[in-house]
Amino acid sequence: MTRAWAWSYEGYDAGTERLRESLCVLGNGYFATRGAASEVLGGPAHYPGTYAAGCYNRLTSTVDGHTVENEDMVNLPNWLPLRYRICPAGSAPGPWLCPDHPFLTEHRQTLDLRHGTLTRWSAYEDEAGRRLCVEQCRLVHMGEPHLAALRTCFTADGWSGAVEVESGIDGAVRNAGIARYRDLADQHLTGWETGDERPDTVWLSCRTLDSDIRIALAARTRASAGRDGMPRPQLSALRAFHALVLPVIAGTPAVVEKTVSLYTSRDPAIDSPLHAAVDAVALAPHFRQLRASHRRAWDALWRQARLEVPGEAGAILRLHLFHLLQTLSPHTAELDVGVPARGLHGEAYRGHVFWDELFVLPFLNLHLPQVSRALLDYRYRRLPAACHAAREAGRGGAMYPWQSAGDGREETQQLHLNPRSGHWVPDRSRLQHHVGSAIAYNVWQYGQASGDTEFLHTRGAEMLVQIARFWASAAEWDAALGRYRIRGVVGPDEYHDAYPGTDAAGVDDNAYTNVTAAWVLSRARELCQALPEATRRQLDERLQLDPDEPERWDDIAHRLHVPYHRGVISQFAGYEELAELDWAGYRRRYGDIRRLDRILEAEGDTVNRYQASKQADVLMLGYLFSPTELASLFRLLDCPLDDDIWHATVDHYLHRTSHGSTLSALVHAWVLARVHRPDAWTYCEEALTGDVADVQGGTTAEGIHLGAMAGTLDFVQRGMTGLETRDQALWLDPAPLRELSKFGVRIRYRRHWDIDLRIRAEQVRIAVPASECAPVRVRLRDRSFALAPGTSRRLDLPEDP
Repeated sequence: MTRAWAWSYEGYDAGTERLRESLCVLGNGYFATRGAASEVLGGPAHYPGTYAAGCYNRLTSTVDGHTVENEDMVNLPNWLPLRYRICPAGSAPGPWLCPDHPFLTEHRQTLDLRHGTLTRWSAYEDEAGRRLCVEQCRLVHMGEPHLAALRTCFTADGWSGAVEVESGIDGAVRNAGIARYRDLADQHLTGWETGDERPDTVWLSCRTLDSDIRIALAARTRASAGRDGMPRPQLSALRAFHALVLPVIAGTPAVVEKTVSLYTSRDPAIDSPLHAAVDAVALAPHFRQLRASHRRAWDALWRQARLEVPGEAGAILRLHLFHLLQTLSPHTAELDVGVPARGLHGEAYRGHVFWDELFVLPFLNLHLPQVSRALLDYRYRRLPAACHAAREAGRGGAMYPWQSAGDGREETQQLHLNPRSGHWVPDRSRLQHHVGSAIAYNVWQYGQASGDTEFLHTRGAEMLVQIARFWASAAEWDAALGRYRIRGVVGPDEYHDAYPGTDAAGVDDNAYTNVTAAWVLSRARELCQALPEATRRQLDERLQLDPDEPERWDDIAHRLHVPYHRGVISQFAGYEELAELDWAGYRRRYGDIRRLDRILEAEGDTVNRYQASKQADVLMLGYLFSPTELASLFRLLDCPLDDDIWHATVDHYLHRTSHGSTLSALVHAWVLARVHRPDAWTYCEEALTGDVADVQGGTTAEGIHLGAMAGTLDFVQRGMTGLETRDQALWLDPAPLRELSKFGVRIRYRRHWDIDLRIRAEQVRIAVPASECAPVRVRLRDRSFALAPGTSRRLDLPEDP
């Protein structure tokens, strides 16, 4: 059940508990904890997980006779444990209670999106009819990024006696949340030590095996029962707990408060994670004060990232925004971290950083630009590693990894398990070099939205130039074709990683790869020309930039090959020679065929043989670039692109895509909003419900899909408004859907905070808050005007061209 600012579940369902744990994660950008029950340490229905941004460790495993290395985001010691049982007077204690116990009679939980708290309410009744109601509220503090807290309230119904409580920290954790990874090494922690400090505090410290990150947690437990409720420490090698007996009187609440702090050796301005953790809980106020300051921090954050959409869609979008802000908050600006594809919500993809920032930064640019810059700084710090990878591959410039984690080396696995067949099969996705273009795109878009020329002219320019150098070195001249070609790559589709019947990896002239490479080459040349002379000279010296290089980039940008077949842009060279798939037949046999690659491999076949895509590939061009920009790009390449070709291209791939990625429906909705608006809502709805309804069949329980969530927010912010930030202006070209025809966003554009943009049926209203800044230049299709601070303007939307 959803309300405007609440996400609620009635009843307990063990089969969906892990899904709920992902959707009820609480975090603050520094660390996050899954919404697991505090009464259990784990099990088939439960997977407690706490993850600190950027905390990785590398382990070696033997898989199918191969030695492989994997770097994982580490599951840290579990701070949640707080279990309880009824202690009747004069009788032995009852069983430890948890939602899986048959004594459970009622259960509900509510995620408060406005205030960032998770409240769980349970009622238990034993054989003697003793009823115990338990209400627990938890938070991971948005203002104090190292703190978290639980407040548990026990109410005896019709009896008096005591409740025994155990509260503490569990260090006996592994990375065991993903079934298909269970053949891999999963013990990342070692060197556990436990202890107590003052009567109410216990602590646990440990470190990661390879990366040697020291981790410390301290937990303070206090009860409302005076001396009888004083906690007693119970320490073991892997666990630090408190035990206490809490007197309860019928109808009178008894409360236990648990406050926890988490530090690692990656944190600045500390001498010891353990000392910092112990000191933090000693200084932390009571739960009521913590909750009040936590709420104030969330209120301030919601003001910076306002999105107003009515109805059920608006409620889901608010949930998406909540999880985005929990993963990438203002605290992220102080960290050396990237965009984990599955948030800080689970262990899928091992917490790696892919290209998902392509779907995340455009939203953040217009709300939290300081976070965008920090995420781009993560890429800049790993530029030397990308340049080294390019040299090792015989290329120039920077070859960014498809999967990144701690130090910027390629983290993509070489084998992956097909759970349908049980086979370990080669993984060639490291050939998705288009990740470099995504980074360049984000650099450019951040510069346009923020006006941060200091970054764009220094670190941003370095990244753009080195990525352009990589594409220039990858482009091969084909005299017969009269074009440059880029061979042996994998596009966004991912299904096609080789030509059928060959051992060579990759495909040639992936259209998305080539067109975005041309864009990078063109932008890099343009930026070099626009740099102030002194800055350009410094860049030339730092990168040893040959004066002829930009001209070569320009030549390649004009003559990269884009393949076509039968009036349609081909996904790659030779695509038209692939067989057509019996889509209807496979749907009859298997129902859900999103992961068509697994189905075909289990049949002894390969998706490489067919015109079948996992997700949007060519159509991604319509996601990144407005119709005007895309037409300009194809003119640059001297390749045909008119409405007929683009519409035919959209229609061709629309019927040949299995949507095996949550990003696919989002891209299709974005593109169809411009090409065939009546069909866009179907895909928009799937993008909205992708995690809520777990449309990928169990993947959300392993961690939410952050790119898809952020993408739905940006679909409203930029997709339906046609909002672009370029040429020192805000460009608008609204295309609201009938189902989303009324909405509002507030954006931060350069020095202007809280520009209000509202769409109402056939009108758009823009309001610029009062300030001393210059007027905002606005372009609405063929109209142009300047809007002074402190003024607003309402315009009728022109009819679709």
